[in-house]
Amino acid sequence: MGRDDETHRMKTYALDKARADGWLEQLGDGSQGFTQLCEVVGERFVAFSVIAGIRITALTVDPRNPDQSVVEFEIGDLPGAQRLSLGDFRERLAQAMLSDDDPATGEPEGGDAEALQSFIGFRYVLLAPLYGIGLDALKVDAGLASLDVTIGGQRTELPLSDFRDLVRDRVREDVEQQRAPSPFSIDLNLVPRARAAAKSGDSEAVAEILGSWPGPLSLLLRTAEGQGLAPEVRATLAEALGMLGSAFVELGRTEWAQEVLRLGIQWGQDQLEVSADLFRRLGGAYVAEARHGEAIGLFRRALALGAPRSEVLPALAASFLARERHIAAMLCAEDALAAGASQDAVREVRTKAKEVLGTPWERFRTRVPA
Repeated sequence: MGRDDETHRMKTYALDKARADGWLEQLGDGSQGFTQLCEVVGERFVAFSVIAGIRITALTVDPRNPDQSVVEFEIGDLPGAQRLSLGDFRERLAQAMLSDDDPATGEPEGGDAEALQSFIGFRYVLLAPLYGIGLDALKVDAGLASLDVTIGGQRTELPLSDFRDLVRDRVREDVEQQRAPSPFSIDLNLVPRARAAAKSGDSEAVAEILGSWPGPLSLLLRTAEGQGLAPEVRATLAEALGMLGSAFVELGRTEWAQEVLRLGIQWGQDQLEVSADLFRRLGGAYVAEARHGEAIGLFRRALALGAPRSEVLPALAASFLARERHIAAMLCAEDALAAGASQDAVREVRTKAKEVLGTPWERFRTRVPA
């Protein structure tokens, strides 16, 4: 056979009308609920559910452990709803996308869009745009089918079987990414244990429970995932870092404590109560290094954010005394007593400050009572 005969046997079908670019975006266009569903379940996994004929009817989100969120769904015409954890639901969807299919043989029955989609595989036509794979043309030569596709701006030709394998590999990558332990995995169920250890003064236990958190939380803070966490979750993370920072102070690891507490402040920046406590703790970390000038500023910031005055003022008074600001120390100690602090909390500050201020202070207080 000559070259002309070979050309005659090859048929090329343009896929302009068969491709499904943007189908998922069109499906959810204008629907806030659809957007929220994609944010929780994952855009591609929502697409998998549509392709598999699975209707998600309800979603109960666990903000502390998203993979344990509960998905309620219905399959095709089967009666009754089913429930799975989000992680298991994604696994089921992946299995549907990776199920075996019959190889395409012969030629498309007609050249219309539906016939071409059926020949390539409806599933693959819908999956391709999710992974940035553009379908340009279908070629059939003596029963052997290939596709001209565009990937990353580059056009290439793939046997139809290789194209399907490529798409399936992309699906597997999505699944593996969901299965892999996240570098940001943090078990918030450990926080109550840390609280109990901190309350009992067991700094070593606090460090053991929470010591691995700063690295992942530092990375997570700079991600959209971190910024999107619920306020109560961010507050809990900030609290945990506060406890860990104070534990490190007690264990003599003051430089590391300061870094941890600064990270906690970033996590708790939208939570006044948590931020106030973190500034108080950071002030204490500087006191441990006798850096009282910096501690004063941090204690004042804690007070401005609403930290309990009875807790912060005694520490602030002690830092004033260490900086030889005796009048400020005395006034601060008196404010601490008025705020409910114990005599023991400020006794040393008042005794030493009075020794320096002497009679003039006594005369001042006689004329201007506290």
